[in-house]
Amino acid sequence: MRARPWHARCRPLAAWLHAGPAMFGRLASWTRGRLASWTRGRLAAIGGPVGFGLAAACLAACSTTIGSTTPSGKLQIVAGENFWGNIAAQIGGPHVAVTSILSDPNADPHLYESSAANALAVAEAGLVIRNGAGYDDWLSQLLGSTSHAGRRVVTVSRVLDMTGTGVNPHFWYDIPEIPRVARAVETALAELAPAHAKAFAGNLVVFDRSLGPLEAVIAEIRQRYPGYPVAYTERVPGYLLRAAGLHDETPLGFATAVEDGNDPSPEASLAMDSLVTGHKIKVLLYNAQTVSAVTQHVENLARTAGVPVVAVTETMPPSDATYQAWQLGQARALLRALGSRP
Repeated sequence: MRARPWHARCRPLAAWLHAGPAMFGRLASWTRGRLASWTRGRLAAIGGPVGFGLAAACLAACSTTIGSTTPSGKLQIVAGENFWGNIAAQIGGPHVAVTSILSDPNADPHLYESSAANALAVAEAGLVIRNGAGYDDWLSQLLGSTSHAGRRVVTVSRVLDMTGTGVNPHFWYDIPEIPRVARAVETALAELAPAHAKAFAGNLVVFDRSLGPLEAVIAEIRQRYPGYPVAYTERVPGYLLRAAGLHDETPLGFATAVEDGNDPSPEASLAMDSLVTGHKIKVLLYNAQTVSAVTQHVENLARTAGVPVVAVTETMPPSDATYQAWQLGQARALLRALGSRP
């Protein structure tokens, strides 16, 4: 008799384990871990679109048997981006295990494609954090392809009530609003692991206080350089510039065209060149992760004209231990650039 394919065998096994008597609790827990590990290995070996499709199909049947905690009892968290993952890790402390999907500082986040391994991670997670506003739609697709009773999802765009058309999705640069996001994560963790709610609340207080040096630099910029004109190649630092009281002079349509992978209109390009060569801006900020011929041209033009240039990134570099350290370094670079004289 021909054996049934491996991905079809998981459904009855999953149902048996889920419905098993309490006396088989330890056996069920052990088998769940072995099943998840074995499935993960098989799909990783397959990889690519085929592996992702098999992952979605198998996890739809098996998700009720894959726990939201690690063998050591830690709550599993999946964050679409590593800065949200880092914040979650700080709040969750030793009681959580965090997987961040977008974490490569050398990759363009806009070109990311999900994988079978990502599908498995999302299926196993008790908490999923996504940015929203169209930035990580692939994560929404992974959530839709898996089911998990009791899973919590924190969508940053909804937490901040920023869901309209044309919203700048780079919310992690909106420093004054970060405590709201951290609070939403803490609330979700407390619901999922009430035994550790007190620890989560304490970690939230520590995190909020740790934003102090970053907030101080932003306040200093606002006080020393109110309304100073600046421009950027993409809207990545837009919220930071607003919080610092700087004036965005970026030509209409330039940054959004670059974000969408398109060339800006000739009018927008000429206007940007004029800002730089005419010294109409004090600083140019550019996204170091999505360099194109257009952005490279503007950066070179600024350096030739003596306009200070500040690089920003979309994901947190591995050289920075925390979200706060990363953003503090960029804010200080902006402060120094504003104080320099071309």
